[in-house]
Amino acid sequence: MEKIVILGGAELSGEVDISGAKNSAVAIIVAAIMIKDVCIIENVPAVSDILVLMDIIRKLGGEAEFIKDNVLRMDCTKLCEVEASYETVRKIRASSYLMGALLGRFKEARVALPGGCDFGVRPIDLHLKGFRCLGAETNIEYGLANIKAEALKGAAVYMDTVSVGATINVMLAAALADGLTVIENAAREPHIVDVANFLNCMGANIKGAGTDVIKIKGVESLHGGTYSVIPDQIEAGTFMLAAAATQGDVLVKNVIPKHLESISAKLIEMGAEIEEFDDSVRVKARRPFKAINVKTLPYPGFPTDLQPQMLTVLTVAEGTSIVTENVWDNRFKYIAELKRMGANINVEGRAAIVEGVPRLTGSPVQATDLRAGAAMVIAGLMANGVTEIYNLNYIDRGYENFVEKLKMLGAQITRRKNDKKLDEREETAETV
Repeated sequence: MEKIVILGGAELSGEVDISGAKNSAVAIIVAAIMIKDVCIIENVPAVSDILVLMDIIRKLGGEAEFIKDNVLRMDCTKLCEVEASYETVRKIRASSYLMGALLGRFKEARVALPGGCDFGVRPIDLHLKGFRCLGAETNIEYGLANIKAEALKGAAVYMDTVSVGATINVMLAAALADGLTVIENAAREPHIVDVANFLNCMGANIKGAGTDVIKIKGVESLHGGTYSVIPDQIEAGTFMLAAAATQGDVLVKNVIPKHLESISAKLIEMGAEIEEFDDSVRVKARRPFKAINVKTLPYPGFPTDLQPQMLTVLTVAEGTSIVTENVWDNRFKYIAELKRMGANINVEGRAAIVEGVPRLTGSPVQATDLRAGAAMVIAGLMANGVTEIYNLNYIDRGYENFVEKLKMLGAQITRRKNDKKLDEREETAETV
């Protein structure tokens, strides 16, 4: 068991390079299952979700290996299995995309209901509805989603609610279906556009990704090629918020500034300075921060995956902030950890009321999910004293070289084995 140890108070400064988007990469890797050829995927972050997914591909009969840093070679020519058991997929939510990819290629898929972070009910009913619209029969037995079709035929698919996962899954299956599929009320997140661009580069015919109507004209087959994953919007936002939290001055590089507009707008509202360049964003901030209200929404709204990080910064803003979670049901589990550090937060349904305090104080805390883990790191960076963070497996799912990048910005942070008692504060502080 490892922990991250942070001595708070350092102002972050300098430049940081953002990795490829984890949320894009996991879907693109699964999409490559549909291709009987070699694919080279560049700018892939070496995080645990990717490593787990590569192992799943191998168990299904495909090949997946890093041939150099962040460059993944895949060859699914001989991939032949259509069943992914619970033991195979339980660690990663993105394994749900196996349904659409396997169905598209083999017209059959048997995939265990996926795992991932626990912050609310995440049903797959919209996924299954979309597959049925394309002509597949679906049922769930013994924890497996069983999906099968004699043939897939293009159809109109209306999403009852905006769903990133269901939009991608239907898009995957429809890419090799016969005829035209139209997805209405589609999700518009940047990684949906990225997946569509990948498929188009490999011979698919997809138009409208990034809008609420996506049109997919099915093709007979896809071919191999080379593609580069977009920068990670959520990692970039995390570093922007970390810079503001520590009253720092950080240039966040290798980003698409348009993807960050909702984050930039909220930081400006709090009193931070934001400068946008072609592929970078500079964040400068000084306290006191102004209290603001934040509501998470599907893109282009404020991302739910940055809600914990934003709320953490607001714990030291002057006044009362209200953070409303409109995407997931149970994404406030981490608030108990912030309270251990002196935050004043009350949760009422989907809203968290945050009364700003002068400072947070270091404490042992744990990551309750991937983005909550990043929030705990931000809390530790701006707290007085030493913070120890546990359950690092969550953070490892989505952040590449997180500790190393923060060190380069001046953070007093280290990662080590948990070989000390939690109350050995003085000795820990001396060795950060």
